[in-house]
Amino acid sequence: MRYRFADRLSHAPKSFLDEIFRVSADPSIITFAGGLPSSSLIDTEGIRMATCQVMEDDPSAALQYTTTDGYLPLREFIAARYRSRLGIPASADEIQIVNGSQQCLDLFAKIFLNPGDYVGMERPGYLGALEAFSLYEPVIETVALEDDGPDLAAFEKLIRSTKVKFFYGIPNSQNPSGTTWSQEKRRAIADILVDSDSVLYEDDAFGELFFDNRPRLPAKRYIPDQAVLSGSFSKIIAPGMRIGWIFAPARILKQFNIVKQAADLHSNFFCQKILHRYLIMHDLDEHIKNIVGVYERKCRLMCDLLDDLVPQVTHTTPEGGMFLMATLPEDLSSRAVFEEGIKRRVAVLPGLPFYIDGGGTDTIRMNFSTASEEQIKEGMVRLAHVITDLQKT
Repeated sequence: MRYRFADRLSHAPKSFLDEIFRVSADPSIITFAGGLPSSSLIDTEGIRMATCQVMEDDPSAALQYTTTDGYLPLREFIAARYRSRLGIPASADEIQIVNGSQQCLDLFAKIFLNPGDYVGMERPGYLGALEAFSLYEPVIETVALEDDGPDLAAFEKLIRSTKVKFFYGIPNSQNPSGTTWSQEKRRAIADILVDSDSVLYEDDAFGELFFDNRPRLPAKRYIPDQAVLSGSFSKIIAPGMRIGWIFAPARILKQFNIVKQAADLHSNFFCQKILHRYLIMHDLDEHIKNIVGVYERKCRLMCDLLDDLVPQVTHTTPEGGMFLMATLPEDLSSRAVFEEGIKRRVAVLPGLPFYIDGGGTDTIRMNFSTASEEQIKEGMVRLAHVITDLQKT
């Protein structure tokens, strides 16, 4: 049988995820290659109690179809948090619930991109966004990330000369680098965009996970009608619930709602009800504070061990989130470190898939949220042997 698949599939970058899933399934391998939040920090008992209450109150309604935009009390909770935490005017009408913030990438691209349109992204950029956008056959232009965010000169040149439909970035604890944009750069990026018809897409999956518990203001605060924010409960409550959202201007949200309805009618209503019940039963700030404390210890431990065991390797020093990026010595390839690491029962993610225009041959992304502190200690010793032994060959 000859299957006549759509041409767009040929534009999708080769995924590295199959190898990562294979590695992660082997319990003998200590993996820093994935991107999972810590399972031990999921409040399973609290979620169980919330589920029981939802089923006791009105189970028929919780198990029925609902509106495409999502459960109103949950959207009101999200909007209220924007107002109280970031001082941003937000209403439930500007919030739409989605199947994890990953779905936002697909649906946002669907409403904006025609084949050949230009999209801007950070370099390195989030692998999930590269894969989602590529299916709509755009031209993806990248702007190098500096220690405090995108190169402003390159960003302005991109906006002025290329006229990208939108620029996508992760301003808070970026995946893969761990970099956080400075407040000055957020304001400067907003100032550059205001005279254009490009939209800013701020993916805020990690904005609640700063080690100092201090929120960073999004660029959307300066250009409310020209920016969208996406968020997720995956990193702070439970990824298996697949509940995220988009916060966008009404005209964008109207189009977004159309493609969302066509895609799946609505996100899991049962989980939306459970999540909302959980949120009103618990102190979310205290829960996040506990998560952040654990992640900070793990991150500092990983950074210290890199400095002590392999000082020839440089790395980012995240202010939060779940990832850091390390740069290998010139004579080492990230692919070789990955392959030799599997033999030594430790896994890292080569930087290659984060660079759509080439690069990443000397970088590795490392996740510190999943492994225990003991696993980090042992895994870093194994990784140090991999790197030093490869340098000798």
